[in-house]
Amino acid sequence: MPDNTANTEEITRAKTGRQLAWVVALSALALMFDGYDLVVYGTVLPTLMADPSQIGQLSAGQAGTLGSYALVGVLVGALSAGAVSDRIGRRKVVLASITWFSLGMAATAFAQSIAVFGMLRFLTGIGLGAILATVGALVAEFAPPERKNRLNAIVYSGIPAGGVAASVMALIIDPSGSNWRILMAIGAAPLVLLLPFAIAKLPESQLWLDSRGRVASTSTAQEAVGFSALARRPLAFPTLVLGLMSFSGLLLTYGLNTWLPKIMEDNGYGKAYALTFLLVLNGGAIIGGLLASYVADRTGAKKVVATTFVLAALMLLLLPLGLPLAVLFPAVAIAGVGTIGTQVLIYGLVANYYPTRARGAGVAWCAGFGRLGGIVGPIIGGALVAAGVGGTTAFQIFAGVAVLGAVVAVAVPRSPEETVVSVTLDDGVPA
Repeated sequence: MPDNTANTEEITRAKTGRQLAWVVALSALALMFDGYDLVVYGTVLPTLMADPSQIGQLSAGQAGTLGSYALVGVLVGALSAGAVSDRIGRRKVVLASITWFSLGMAATAFAQSIAVFGMLRFLTGIGLGAILATVGALVAEFAPPERKNRLNAIVYSGIPAGGVAASVMALIIDPSGSNWRILMAIGAAPLVLLLPFAIAKLPESQLWLDSRGRVASTSTAQEAVGFSALARRPLAFPTLVLGLMSFSGLLLTYGLNTWLPKIMEDNGYGKAYALTFLLVLNGGAIIGGLLASYVADRTGAKKVVATTFVLAALMLLLLPLGLPLAVLFPAVAIAGVGTIGTQVLIYGLVANYYPTRARGAGVAWCAGFGRLGGIVGPIIGGALVAAGVGGTTAFQIFAGVAVLGAVVAVAVPRSPEETVVSVTLDDGVPA
């Protein structure tokens, strides 16, 4: 007589595995366009600064400020998503976000003035911030405990993968003249290539559905939901520290992606080399981030994040020393691991740190507050370039930020979820 219970369990596992695969694949592809948007601005920036006929006369200081507009939008989008995703669910926010940022990128390609370009960058950023803050919570609620860091790293590696795609496209499609508009328009592709699959295949989190049932049945302070939970013990202090850690990581990520081509070009490297550095930076982040996440699942993400921050500081101090290319390219790749790759690990650490009832808000807080660092990074770079300061000073400042990130990472307390996961590991379903 067949074992119906075993068959049911096998069917359930297969269904869960398929759902997890779709969640990871769709989330990673969505974040590719977050990374594409991040890097494509840096690739078209030299054209916009050199050719006033495109959107107007753009100084270095204005360029840095203009680059921050999208990040302000990301901050608004992330915090807004955090306010609603713990209440209305992850799926709805993801679908709305893909639609929003795709339309924003399409519109940006037609901007004719600095003001319109900046406004559209801000509006696009809202959609990018919402998707960034939501997929981490979604993946954390589908991933088995022993693979949480690796799966989060795969998903968030979509960001540097998008950076690689933007760098490659800029090498294929010369951004000079009006070609920069083509590069911006490519960012609208998710509307037709990704959204239909997300509508059909992206599931809602069962953990979120279960948590809403638990919250509805109690009014205790321990069951506070969303941002209100972050302001209470035991999450208040960790939320502050995790926010500062994300601030450091995103300052480095956005500062380097925006200004590395320009700084290296000013240091005597040709335009093709400058764009290649951007490609190596993001490529190193992908490979190194995935390897680091494998270690994080065994030793804990906090230790790995602190270590990669220190690696970033060391490499950033080496970059302006006139190293031969055979040494410089590996140094840039390792710097990518320690900056962009570290931020990938931070997203995973944060998503796995919080309980389900506050996970969306926690990821949103770190993505949103961290974006303040992303805003500051391009502005610092722009100010240094405008002042004629050499790359040495810029890289030294960025190295100091990396050291700060390492110190903050060490200060993160033990996650209140760690004990829960260890107790429920046998059945694979964290509380």
